[in-house]
Amino acid sequence: MSNIYESAATTLGLFNSPCLTKVELRVACKGISDRDALSKPDPCVVLKMQSHGQWFEVDRTEVIRSSISPVFSKVFTVDYYFEEVQRLRFELHDISSNHNGLKEADFQEQASHPQLTHTANVCSFVITPAMTSLKSQVTAEELSGNDDYVELAFSAKKLDDKDFFSKSDPFLEIFRVNDDGTASLVHRTETIMNNLSPVWKSFKVSLNTLCSGHHERELKCTVWDWDSNGKHDFIGEFQTTFKEMKAAMDGKQWECINPKYQVKKKNYRNSGMVILTLCKIIKMHSFLDYIMGGCQIQFTVAIDFTASNGDPRNSCSLHYIHPYQPNEYLKALIAVGEICQDYDSDKMFPAFGFGAQIPPDFKVSHDFAVNFDEDNPECAGIQGVVEAYQNCLPKIQLYGPTNIAPIIQKVADSASEEMHTKEAMEYFILLILTDGVITDMADTREAIVHASHLPMSVIIVGIGSADFSDMQMLDGDDGILRSPKGEPVLRDIVQFVPFRNFKHVSKKQHLLSSCKVQFFFHFGLK
Repeated sequence: MSNIYESAATTLGLFNSPCLTKVELRVACKGISDRDALSKPDPCVVLKMQSHGQWFEVDRTEVIRSSISPVFSKVFTVDYYFEEVQRLRFELHDISSNHNGLKEADFQEQASHPQLTHTANVCSFVITPAMTSLKSQVTAEELSGNDDYVELAFSAKKLDDKDFFSKSDPFLEIFRVNDDGTASLVHRTETIMNNLSPVWKSFKVSLNTLCSGHHERELKCTVWDWDSNGKHDFIGEFQTTFKEMKAAMDGKQWECINPKYQVKKKNYRNSGMVILTLCKIIKMHSFLDYIMGGCQIQFTVAIDFTASNGDPRNSCSLHYIHPYQPNEYLKALIAVGEICQDYDSDKMFPAFGFGAQIPPDFKVSHDFAVNFDEDNPECAGIQGVVEAYQNCLPKIQLYGPTNIAPIIQKVADSASEEMHTKEAMEYFILLILTDGVITDMADTREAIVHASHLPMSVIIVGIGSADFSDMQMLDGDDGILRSPKGEPVLRDIVQFVPFRNFKHVSKKQHLLSSCKVQFFFHFGLK
């Protein structure tokens, strides 16, 4: 990843933030069948999550006695990862009918979390299982975490003078007191030279760093007189909490106390006053905030149809359509596409091919619609892309060269057009599937540098066993990618990985997590 990107992203707090969000799920049911004529059911809901093909219980609600329309007070809190499909199952049990917990009904939603989060800050969907009288509502809400920041500023007045020939050179340190009694330095201000009433610059710090998200956690603040030899003179200290700061917002004052002076000096009052001049909470918007606010992910696929893939009719070809299992192109498409499709409301995906001779005149094209409808290259879902790909293969001639700049520019044009609209709430992800080294490297570098200024990311997956070492340059992990004219990328928007590494689940997660970071970085610059 380029140094320029790391530096700017770190400034925005992107790399210090966890790659997950916590989501609260609340469940309510209506119309549970009353099988016992003498009593109503005692319902309970069990939440399960799928892992490695098996369902495991995560948690369960309380039992509500005698209710056919329970609203459970228990809140399920689950970790939400953008880069993973997380399948949930909600089981409804009538505890009164069987103390062993055999389910009276089972309503199941095997869906990734993003499907809960398209329209509002608090979202819900209704599940209607086979028993038509039962309707169950699951409401999802992002849990307020510790990702918010606070901007603080302090000043002081009448500090003790520690220097003989001049005034003190004060600076302030803030420590978080941990559960084990240790203290972690949170922030150190700049030193104000020769001043007993300093005004320090404001600074920003995450609430997670400041107080681990616990507003009542003790904070220890110390004021020192700076000395060039590093043996700074202690002026005084005070204790506070973020809760206290937030209540005051600004204007709060603390006595700066030197404990030794407090014991030794009979008339000692303090060693000066420290004043809070600014306390401003800064909301750091999460990925879900953008999605729930209406932001859409526009997913586009580009497939390499060059001759180096081999004749699709030959079983050795990378494009060979096996009757019983998908080829590597399809596996890669599904692996990435199944994540991205949940963030697109209409789930219509443009699919393009490059490097093939196409009908009717069989000229080489590097950005043709796989469904051969140039006016509407969109396919209905990932399955639609799969079908268009399979139908396309017999109609084209694999050729070359492997030029990807045209397809990057095509998607960049769409992103540029969207960026200049009033709403500007779309982000484009281009998935390029290719079997070899690209042949238009200079043009591709130029296209990527241009696209780095747009709401766009590029995922390149290398298919087959070729040597993809030259492709790493586009990724930017080995340095800053530059155009042939020397212009650097604004953001590191390209992620490359050979498909053979996809057997490691973390590789797929890393690709999509990186896109998430690029997403934050783009909107953070606006």
